[in-house]
Amino acid sequence: MVAVFLAEGFEELEALSSVDYLRRAKVDVVLVAVTSNNPADPRIVRSSHNVSVIADVTLEDFLGRYENSLPDAIFFPGGLPGATNLAASAEIKKLILDCYEKGKYVTAMCASPALVLAPTGILKGKNWTCYPGMEADVDPEAVEDSTHCSGVPFVTDGNIVTGSGPGTAEQFAMELVRIFAGEETAAKVHDGSVQR
Repeated sequence: MVAVFLAEGFEELEALSSVDYLRRAKVDVVLVAVTSNNPADPRIVRSSHNVSVIADVTLEDFLGRYENSLPDAIFFPGGLPGATNLAASAEIKKLILDCYEKGKYVTAMCASPALVLAPTGILKGKNWTCYPGMEADVDPEAVEDSTHCSGVPFVTDGNIVTGSGPGTAEQFAMELVRIFAGEETAAKVHDGSVQR
């Protein structure tokens, strides 16, 4: 199962491209609302372009449900202030560290590799990418001995997958499909022979 975390101000193209492609590949995906400005339903999260998405569960519900069994992967789309809102969550930081230490996939794109992943220290010694220019905002100690790769759509290094931005959302999503559904299914999804 892949858990996708949405906070107010997320980049919808990045989030929903991955959700769509993974579900076409029959990968179990759950959308998790981390922050919401909707008091009537805290599962409703508004994107950076004012698109409201109804998540499957709130972060609190998700953490309660998966307390003893972590998902296969966690994904943090970028967007501002979405990535900043994700980074402000102590629960998200703990989840990242727990997943990384247990060999689960930790994935992020756009601003989130720099703002959400880097402060946890998991990018040390890794190859990674992010939205162009965001790497300048990262504390050098947080990414010690790492290599920031520019001009690429995504980077996979061990159990960390990072992507550069909305213009590469499809390529990033296809990398997740390849990892979680295999090369054959990825080819079918890419060719459009797998429908929802």
